[in-house]
Amino acid sequence: MDEYALIFRHEDGLKVASPEQIQGWMKQTMDWINSIAAQNKFVSGTGLPFADAKVVWHNDVVTDGPFGAVKETIGGLIIVKAESVDEAIGFAKGSPVLQGPGNSVEVRRIAKNEGQR
Repeated sequence: MDEYALIFRHEDGLKVASPEQIQGWMKQTMDWINSIAAQNKFVSGTGLPFADAKVVWHNDVVTDGPFGAVKETIGGLIIVKAESVDEAIGFAKGSPVLQGPGNSVEVRRIAKNEGQR
């Protein structure tokens, strides 16, 4: 069984939501994660808040970010165990993030001992 990262991309990530909206989204997200955990397939997860976010560039420049002309933001990720990429995609399809127009969930297998594959 492999592990997959489900990465949450928000097209409208810099918009301000009300505390009630955030609370509703968090409940939906926790219910979704709990449904994956009930199958013993949830590994870990975290949000990626904007506070203190920085970008380090190749020329030793550090900027505040990700801001500016960015149209989408990465809001967080979870790691799940799955028998196949199709099973991981099935988990991703249930994400409340997909309720937002333009939002997406990127599915990536986590590399482990690639020389043995």
